[in-house]
Amino acid sequence: MADTRFWRWFRTIPIVCMLAVCIASAGASLLPTQVVRRVFYPVEHADVIERASQRYGVDKYLICAVIKCESNWDEQAESSAGAVGLMQLMPSTSEAVAKMGLVDSSTYPPDNLTDAETNIMYGTAYLSYLQKNLSSRDQVIAAYNAGLGSVSKWLTNGDDISSQIQYSETASYLVRVNEAYDRYKQFYPEGIQSQG
Repeated sequence: MADTRFWRWFRTIPIVCMLAVCIASAGASLLPTQVVRRVFYPVEHADVIERASQRYGVDKYLICAVIKCESNWDEQAESSAGAVGLMQLMPSTSEAVAKMGLVDSSTYPPDNLTDAETNIMYGTAYLSYLQKNLSSRDQVIAAYNAGLGSVSKWLTNGDDISSQIQYSETASYLVRVNEAYDRYKQFYPEGIQSQG
């Protein structure tokens, strides 16, 4: 009986998150675009994001969405688990990315994750690595949160990752990042450099 209640609750978390996101989106759509950009969907370090996007072949709107959901653009953010900076990278992840040669560690030391440019380069390189090993944006987003191993295991039951996720945090994260991605595309149709 307790197991049934847990699984019902576990499945409702993404629905509640989606409802909250829809309400926030509806409210945001009533405000002028400049206000929404500045207050809800800012873009900082646009030049760095553009360079990282081009270098690693990752959609700039996805980079912005991940930053928005991971740190809300706080360069000094640090999680209780030890994730650091704009894209909330674990130091072990940045070390692994550097060892794979995906980022030049002499230019971007992997232990300097509170530096915005360094953090964006490592986070984007990691997204690129995930893109090369997975087949959809949803899978990449889920893996950024839960790890490639977890997503690979979940995918043994089918390609639709949204119905396979076994962590409520990851299910919620997937909804939030996709919503932020859609809003960045909506509010910056001419690119993230267009602030006016």
